[in-house]
Amino acid sequence: MSANFEAKKVVVQEITDKINSSKSVVLVDYNKLTVKEVSELRNKCKQAGCEYKVYKNTLVRKAFNDLGHSDFDSDLNGPTAVVFGSDETAAAKVMLAASKELEDKIVLKSAYVDGAYVDKAGVKALASMPSREELVAKMLGSMQAPLSNFVGVLNNLVAGVVRVLNGIAQQKQG
Repeated sequence: MSANFEAKKVVVQEITDKINSSKSVVLVDYNKLTVKEVSELRNKCKQAGCEYKVYKNTLVRKAFNDLGHSDFDSDLNGPTAVVFGSDETAAAKVMLAASKELEDKIVLKSAYVDGAYVDKAGVKALASMPSREELVAKMLGSMQAPLSNFVGVLNNLVAGVVRVLNGIAQQKQG
């Protein structure tokens, strides 16, 4: 086999590994971006815990096909960037913000989340969802409120009993 074929196999394996280790993968069309805009976009992705990469469409298609997903075949045409996310929503949020900021230069295509294909509308919906950490924090906050109230009631109850006993003790002394 040729060295070029072996090199492509290595890249396909790298893409497959990144897909498997990511919570989400977002595909975008990055038409007419300047080098400065790409650098800024990569930095924003990095800050959000994502990785912005550009691969040959055929190699990304092969990686998805090897994983049993042919839904992405039609999306992998033209200039396509792949954003690997460390959580389910971060990559979608960063790319949706970029598509609004850089009008006509970033166009959402699709995403791969939780082992499933997500279309363009789904990516927008995903971007509007709170992250898993935010949801857990909200849930814990809502669970903590009744506990705090219960502790407050118990403290008041104990304080009331102490006041009553104190009053009885003072009456007996007086």
